[in-house]
Amino acid sequence: MAEEIVGAVSSEVGQFHSVFQLIASSTSIQIAFTVLIIGIIVISAVYRSFSKWARRQSFSYHRPHVSRLVQVAVLPFFAIALVSSVNVYIQVFELFDELPENLPVSELSPVETFAKILNTINILVIGYTVAHIIPLILDKRERSILELEDFENWKEKKGFPDDKGDLFHRLYKWMPPPNAPEEMSEDEFRKHLQTEDGKKLLENFRTSLGAPIGSYQALIKDPFEEWKKSERIKYAKYYDSCTSGNNQAGRKLRPGLVPEEIYPIDVWREEKRLNDYTEIIAGSRPPGSAEKKRAAVPKSFKQILPIGIFVAVIIGVVSWWGVDLVVLATATGGLAIGVGLALQETMQNYFAYILIRKDKVFVEGDRVQLESGYNGYVHKITPRVTYVRHPLNESLAIIPTRQLINAQITNFSKELKLVPATVDVGVSYLNDPRQVASILVKVGKRGMREIKDSKGKHMIVQHRCPNLDENRASCGCDKDIHVDLEQPTVRFEKFNDSSLDFKMWVYVRNYGDQFKVKSDMRIMIYEEFKEHDIRIPWPIRTIYQGDEKKEADEIAKLDEKRKTTVKEFGIGDLLKGGSDD
Repeated sequence: MAEEIVGAVSSEVGQFHSVFQLIASSTSIQIAFTVLIIGIIVISAVYRSFSKWARRQSFSYHRPHVSRLVQVAVLPFFAIALVSSVNVYIQVFELFDELPENLPVSELSPVETFAKILNTINILVIGYTVAHIIPLILDKRERSILELEDFENWKEKKGFPDDKGDLFHRLYKWMPPPNAPEEMSEDEFRKHLQTEDGKKLLENFRTSLGAPIGSYQALIKDPFEEWKKSERIKYAKYYDSCTSGNNQAGRKLRPGLVPEEIYPIDVWREEKRLNDYTEIIAGSRPPGSAEKKRAAVPKSFKQILPIGIFVAVIIGVVSWWGVDLVVLATATGGLAIGVGLALQETMQNYFAYILIRKDKVFVEGDRVQLESGYNGYVHKITPRVTYVRHPLNESLAIIPTRQLINAQITNFSKELKLVPATVDVGVSYLNDPRQVASILVKVGKRGMREIKDSKGKHMIVQHRCPNLDENRASCGCDKDIHVDLEQPTVRFEKFNDSSLDFKMWVYVRNYGDQFKVKSDMRIMIYEEFKEHDIRIPWPIRTIYQGDEKKEADEIAKLDEKRKTTVKEFGIGDLLKGGSDD
């Protein structure tokens, strides 16, 4: 059977033997063909040198898509020019007149056969060019979409931290609503409209559902274009700081090096996107830091597409030369099956990786819990394994990526970004539960205002950011709330052996924030309990010998102060009623 397949393939490519005979039959044709091959090699070498030179130029960083398009177009331009010159040379000097009349060249004449060779080269060159231009167009379209998303985020944030001046208000003007929001009286609303500070307060105002009021009117014809100019000016400043030596590295960074010392504008934008649009400081990160982040990412569809297009062009050319593709496929089918079986697990991991990325089941940075109970942050996802890092850096779980497709995984970071931070506390039976509940409500409200992260942002989510009451911009703690949220929440849990047990909780923005919030709230509870003489009993049994009344009298001394706290802060949604007087 194998001999039959080989024989069939040999018979199909018989005309290639005729082509070789054609080339060998004339010294002039051999010279022309040699010049053609050497010319293509020289052009390829020059192209590589040109590409290296272009990557070191500033326009490759400011306009990377234009630079790549120019680099892709240079090679086919000179290659086609070379092939056409050879074709003209052959036609002018009539080299085929030297050939013997009985030369077998299948059904084509010598002129047609050699023209077919030249056309084949042109087709391959054009196919190579198209294979690289199409991904460039797709990538440019994707970058344009991301740029629009960045612009929308810029509008939502009312400017980025690295904007020069108040760019947002130079492009947009806030227009007040016709009527006051429900949370504000009409007189107060009209009073705020009379002053600039009042208008700023209204512009930053959030309703009880976290929604802003009013709208924005563009002050120029195309704010998007003006914003793009501003971003390019920022990048130009970053690039100049890198190349001038006025950066944190303390030296002149050189473009075109491997690993990259300077971000091209596309990578610069992506890094800003990943860091909540904060300024990228020139020379602040080691060379190749952005490349290392993407080192484990497999080839995307756009990156694989050139190979697919060029393979399709080659198959088309082979078919054009008369080779039966069915016979060729039969000859290589067995090899393909063998390779497929050998790479079965590798392909399973790869397609599992593609599904995880496509469906965004989880991404790097998400807090997840695996079926085994292991809890940590997704450190890196690769086409072979996925790394999950313990939050205290105690260990690193390494799981084959294919296993995560069918596994039950709890993702604490996806979609609903609300995590309860719960504190349990027990108090003495001699304390009034209503007073204790009120003090815990006070602690919760203190925590909502006072507990912040290292960047000064509130860690507890709330319908209205406390900064707005001080006529400052929201820190974002009142964004992305899609449920009816009432907090702090206090619950009287149970009568324990030696204490009345309470539970109090607020909601934080991500899984890791709960630990600092709970720690800070415990300190606040200790401070408030000490100030109001709310006693936390020892976990022992106390035998009273006439001292219970004395202890009750001691607690009663601050009863009026605790009642004042109840009147000011309420008791949450615990059972209301009864007398506190």
